[in-house]
Amino acid sequence: MLYDEAIKQLGAAATLFDDNFKKEPSRIEIANGHILKTQEIITELMASLDMEAGGEISKNLLALYVYFNSQLLEANMEKSPEKILFVKNMMDQLRSAWAEVVTTTAVPPSLQGTPAGINIAG
Repeated sequence: MLYDEAIKQLGAAATLFDDNFKKEPSRIEIANGHILKTQEIITELMASLDMEAGGEISKNLLALYVYFNSQLLEANMEKSPEKILFVKNMMDQLRSAWAEVVTTTAVPPSLQGTPAGINIAG
């Protein structure tokens, strides 16, 4: 869900930085809000990493997230839709990769056991 929202926010920000954005200064503020929201999402993704259990994957994801935030900072200062779209594309690829992991490693319903009840009687 965080990836989906970040991708949505980046798409909205990129569309605001077209050739006419200088004619409407309010678009800059709106785009800034979308970029900041995405940076907050990326920071949340960073905070949710379990560096001990995740090993190399967590380290690589952390490096990517730091890079994404730096690219978004530059994009915000430069008003660069290209950098925003680059991060959007990368996040979309990550989202797709996680979706693939979930679908290929999920336990089929036929193999899932019935959850045990709780004995509250003692």
